[in-house]
Amino acid sequence: MHEDIQEVLFSEEEIAARVAEIGAQITNDYADAVAQDGRGVILISVLRGAAIFMADLARQIELPLEMDYMAVSSYGNGAKSSGVVRILKDLSSEIEGRHVIVAEDILDSGLTLKYLMKNLASRKPASIEVATLLRKKTLQQAKIDCRYIGFECPDQFIVGYGLDFAERYRNLPYIGILKPEVY
Repeated sequence: MHEDIQEVLFSEEEIAARVAEIGAQITNDYADAVAQDGRGVILISVLRGAAIFMADLARQIELPLEMDYMAVSSYGNGAKSSGVVRILKDLSSEIEGRHVIVAEDILDSGLTLKYLMKNLASRKPASIEVATLLRKKTLQQAKIDCRYIGFECPDQFIVGYGLDFAERYRNLPYIGILKPEVY
């Protein structure tokens, strides 16, 4: 797998340090709200890519929290978003009146996340924010307000730390650019 990587963008150590910073920021930002309602926040992972990020992030948040998962697809096995969003697995938890943080692996076109945010907002949470590990620099990206951003990254095909190409490379401990000849 490593030989398919053109360049490592973010090392395992850099990712761990940034996730810890985001966790501390979330802890600080939500401490008063959690003290008032006592229920904590709900982290929602967009499966499968964000599962590793959310697990690491959850361990860095020093507040009561719940974790839930959604599976949303707009890629299939291709390298570009298809633009068609499907919910493959919905939440198990009720989010009405709750503070929700969506843990996303990468904000690329933004089409999937825009759809997801609209869907979740219709369920009337107290608040809803996005924590994305990566945000690509693209001109055609949908306008998405991300309160927590791990790293800005180039508009390249990125894999590792949960991100995949055709379900491969998720288990790499770093984030790298996949060689074009691979996809």
